[in-house]
Amino acid sequence: MDFLTLFAIYVAVVLTCILLVCKYSGQQQNPFDTLLSYVSKKLAPFTPQWLQKVSHWTLHRLFHQRNNSFICLHILLEGAVYAEFTYEVFGFCREMDTTVTSLSVPYVLLVIKTIFFYLCIKTDPGTVTKKKLSNQLHIYSYDRRLFHPGVSCPTCQLVKPARSKHCRVCNRCVQRFDHHCVWVNNCIGARNTRYFLLYLLSVCAMAGDIALLTGDMLLHAVLRSGLLRASYIDEHGQQQPAGPLFVVQHLFMTFPRIVFMLGFLIFIFFLLAGYALFHSYLALINQTSNEWYKSRGYFFQHCHPTAAADHLSSPIPDHSKRHYYSRGALRNLGEIFFPLRGIQKKSN
Repeated sequence: MDFLTLFAIYVAVVLTCILLVCKYSGQQQNPFDTLLSYVSKKLAPFTPQWLQKVSHWTLHRLFHQRNNSFICLHILLEGAVYAEFTYEVFGFCREMDTTVTSLSVPYVLLVIKTIFFYLCIKTDPGTVTKKKLSNQLHIYSYDRRLFHPGVSCPTCQLVKPARSKHCRVCNRCVQRFDHHCVWVNNCIGARNTRYFLLYLLSVCAMAGDIALLTGDMLLHAVLRSGLLRASYIDEHGQQQPAGPLFVVQHLFMTFPRIVFMLGFLIFIFFLLAGYALFHSYLALINQTSNEWYKSRGYFFQHCHPTAAADHLSSPIPDHSKRHYYSRGALRNLGEIFFPLRGIQKKSN
């Protein structure tokens, strides 16, 4: 079963790279920079100077500047999955009398996903500008623990509204900043968080539906072949019943591209489903991933005994409310899908 081991290693490497890209994109220090620096030092005596410069330029452009590389990769992977589904799985499913309605669902989901994907890319996330600043300063009040009044962005030379953050990749401050997503080549902020959340959910639905149709097709292929009742002769000459691993190996040898696609979709589904659930949770409590990450360090600092003793002599605002901007699940969701305007004063 060596091919199964190689397949598992391949998928693990691919998903690890995706996770690292999502986690460290836009950060000044990341594992890719560290790895490239280490490899460059080891290979420096044997590598031409121009090749070293090209490598550093490529890495910097991928993770520290806006570019469409990951959008193209996203479309390429999606196109490969749909090409395989249409070319092979669709025909097998029709032979099994799967309804056209069921087979059309992935294509409908593709259209829906593409709409939200486009809106994530093209919608301004809520750029803080000099013209809009007076209104943006009144949308959220400062919690005085993560966000403090009077703090200016040294790059934009503007006072930072509460819940905003400067994105190094886009080189701008973004209102209600969540994170910078390389897959849409845009920041996720006040104006496009709704599209990003719907985009994640639609991608999960799309991957899950294709995986179910593909899995159903393979299951019918196994049942029709009678493979579950078959047996084989092992390397010791003993007759052995066909177990699950044998069935998987047979399917991989018979439908290699389909099995590969199914394995990829299952891993991607669980990866994105977890990510979508995390962002859904943040939407329900009205918190951004930037605030979630920063608040972990804040509450550790202020709940640690030595840290608490250090702050006894200084006035501390009321931090009894952990989720400062939460106004209830329904109103929080309403704020995501109908972002507050500058003319509205948010009351807590």
